[in-house]
Amino acid sequence: MLNTYVMAHRIGKVLAGLLQAAHFGPTVLVCTVTFLLSLTQFSLSQAAAITLAIFCGQLVVGWSNDLIDFPLDRAAVRTQKPLVAAKLSRTLLKRSIPVAFVAAITLSLIGPLGVKGTAIHLLGIGSATLYNIKLKSTVLSVAPYVISFGALPWAIYVAAGKHPPLWLYLAFILFSTSFHFLNVLKDLEWDLSQGVLGLPQRIGKRWSIATAALLMAGGVLDIILR
Repeated sequence: MLNTYVMAHRIGKVLAGLLQAAHFGPTVLVCTVTFLLSLTQFSLSQAAAITLAIFCGQLVVGWSNDLIDFPLDRAAVRTQKPLVAAKLSRTLLKRSIPVAFVAAITLSLIGPLGVKGTAIHLLGIGSATLYNIKLKSTVLSVAPYVISFGALPWAIYVAAGKHPPLWLYLAFILFSTSFHFLNVLKDLEWDLSQGVLGLPQRIGKRWSIATAALLMAGGVLDIILR
């Protein structure tokens, strides 16, 4: 009985670490938005299937981010990161990423997204992963947010045989890019010292906040005037 409890505790700890490494908060937000948007075009079960595929894609993006950033996170003593806190091993993440990727593509193909929706989903995963690998440290750091989040409504609507309305597509882009400028603020000084020079780091804190506010205002106005 004790051994079973210890094993269950260890498994629970690893699963919690994997969810944390997937950037749990943003992942929940993306999946919630995906489910609600999918419900406008598909049945409840189909929306759930689409959300599960998107969730697996989010695992790929989050896990690859933590794996690639591990040396920087360790140097900055970011103990909220499961790899830095030794809640997970790099070996486990390296093995888990391809599993999540295969699951994301398979679930997309056999689910409501179909071939066209899967292709767009793949574009979103690829763009976000490229951000993790290289673009986050360049002036083009905002581009993956435009591509990946802009791809989400397109994947769902194209799978339903439609095109997303322009206002919806713009709203996804405006709100997601505003998040990019806000998300870096907490680690801005560390990023600068470590050579992570994305667009927000290059324009500085004041202009990043102003840009985020302008993008959010544009998103709200876009929804109001739709």
